[in-house]
Amino acid sequence: MNFVFASDSFKGSLSSQTIAGLLTEEAQMAFPGCETASVPVADGGEGTLDAVISALGGTRRRVDISGPLFEPAQGEYALLADGAALIELAQAAGLTMVSPARRDPRYTTTYGVGELIRDALDQGCTTIYLALGGSATNDGGLGAMSALGIRFLDGHGRELSGVGADLAQVRHIDRSGLHPAVAHTKFIVMSDVTNPLLGRQGATFTFGPQKGAQGQVLQELEHGMDRYARLVSQTTGASIATGPGGGAAGGMGAACLAFLHGEIRSGIQTVLDLAGFDALLDRADLVITGEGRLDSQSLQGKAVSGIARRCRAKGVPVLAIAGSLGEGYEALLSQGVSGIMTLPDRPMPEQTAMEEAAELYRNAARRAFLLLKLGQRLKGRD
Repeated sequence: MNFVFASDSFKGSLSSQTIAGLLTEEAQMAFPGCETASVPVADGGEGTLDAVISALGGTRRRVDISGPLFEPAQGEYALLADGAALIELAQAAGLTMVSPARRDPRYTTTYGVGELIRDALDQGCTTIYLALGGSATNDGGLGAMSALGIRFLDGHGRELSGVGADLAQVRHIDRSGLHPAVAHTKFIVMSDVTNPLLGRQGATFTFGPQKGAQGQVLQELEHGMDRYARLVSQTTGASIATGPGGGAAGGMGAACLAFLHGEIRSGIQTVLDLAGFDALLDRADLVITGEGRLDSQSLQGKAVSGIARRCRAKGVPVLAIAGSLGEGYEALLSQGVSGIMTLPDRPMPEQTAMEEAAELYRNAARRAFLLLKLGQRLKGRD
């Protein structure tokens, strides 16, 4: 038997690497001598940096930056082979970097993300992957672009700091100071969302509430984002209001398109390409994937659906192991997933399940391989 393990992390409990280790141990117990390959997986959000370094190697580089509230922080990114770098936005402007009591996207910034990009450019990188998931921001990329040398000015010619509240104040954009290496650098924007910048499905209304915005604050941010989008289009010629992915990371996707000429790609598909996933499928008998929760959102560019589609194209069956199931998870069965299992083996509170996640995952993996052995025995009777 030849197994490929490619599970996303279970946020707050199990890393992708830990899951791969548990599956490998249980596979060897059930099928001594079997071949296994592990692919660390992420969909462009938190964990992408670790997944890519685990798959490709590379050097971690730490940089002193401004955090999402302009507090001193350290950000980390990866220097890869052939002049490439991978920057995970959550390392510099992540939601987890802001305590729940202080979350307010009027006052958070992507400035630190721009500082990481600037450092990568100074290191001579000519291809930069930007993983945009997990942001605490709704600044339209103002902060990041400011760190790269673009000046956003209000009606009195004063330079704005680069937070969400500044969107409504921008009256002029001066691109003359943009880092010169941007013109010679390829930017690949990794995202698992296709939301546009504006509208009810856009950055503000869709993701603003989880970042601390409600009611009138959402209206104010959307108004500012609309003014900003119009000015960016007038300045750069790029139409950023409605394009898919522009709303990623509070509008950072749109800024990358307009100012960096970035190319938006599926996060999971890009990670799989970097890891050489398709080559592993040529000899695979079964792929085991999963994520913390499977539901209707799992169909929208998330890890499991992206992996399942590639496996279906190669004719390789897929088993998904999840922490829990939500409404609409069944649709994955039409996307290439052959079977679905969950971790809990008895009724338990969610907190208990997270605390015991490693043991529960091991038991689920054991059940899965026992059922696979049973299937082989039954097939032998045909």
